[in-house]
Amino acid sequence: MKLVILCGGRGTRIRDAAENLPKPLVPIGGKPIVWHIMRYYAKFGVKEFILCLGYKGEQFKDFFLNYHSKVYDFTIDIGDPGNITYHQPFNESDWRVTLADTGEDTMTASRLRKVRPHLEGEDHFFLTYGDGLSNIDVSQVLDRHKEAGKVATVTAVHTSGRFGEVKVENGMVRSFEEKPPRSRERINGGYMVFDGRRVWEHLGEADNLVLETDLLEPLSARGELAAYTHDGFWQCMDSPREYEYLNHLWASGDAPWK
Repeated sequence: MKLVILCGGRGTRIRDAAENLPKPLVPIGGKPIVWHIMRYYAKFGVKEFILCLGYKGEQFKDFFLNYHSKVYDFTIDIGDPGNITYHQPFNESDWRVTLADTGEDTMTASRLRKVRPHLEGEDHFFLTYGDGLSNIDVSQVLDRHKEAGKVATVTAVHTSGRFGEVKVENGMVRSFEEKPPRSRERINGGYMVFDGRRVWEHLGEADNLVLETDLLEPLSARGELAAYTHDGFWQCMDSPREYEYLNHLWASGDAPWK
């Protein structure tokens, strides 16, 4: 199976952490967050990737065209620049990466439609955002999708609590919890699966179609959107605080996706 990764957004809310980079290339432990996502899926045998590029797409092309020198330590003979020795084995030697320019201002669902030629013949494919890390069991998401038999399956996760939560009864505060470790509600955390044969009939031709409002919501209304619930680790990188938190987890050796 293939994994489509949405990599075209501008990431304006994290500019303070990485002003000149598109968000999926912002580094966690020295490697782009999109590399961490790809590496995680590869543990489940998913090693064909389609990156939907937009904003500063040339930076993704530069990273993957020069992948080995950006990821591995190496020694180069200056007098013979073709003589390069890399000092680690290529753990990603069986990865296949498609870099697809889907337009700088194209919205998320329209980006998916534009990579349809790269998904021909796929019964199912994965899709996720380029800024979220988790320890989701990808194989179980796929099993849930096949069991449900719907057009799409999303992974429903808890977010970390950003604000204190107050429970009020009869005009009195009955409980107060300052920034709980996770919220009580769930959101779509990405790590989705789509039916590669049927999803296209639900996608229009415009370039301003948003994945959530123009594809997932209508699928939900038609009873064609299943859910896999995940209670473990999930964290997006949507702010400098979250950027620092993910880097701290990686540096500590306790990164749940590692």
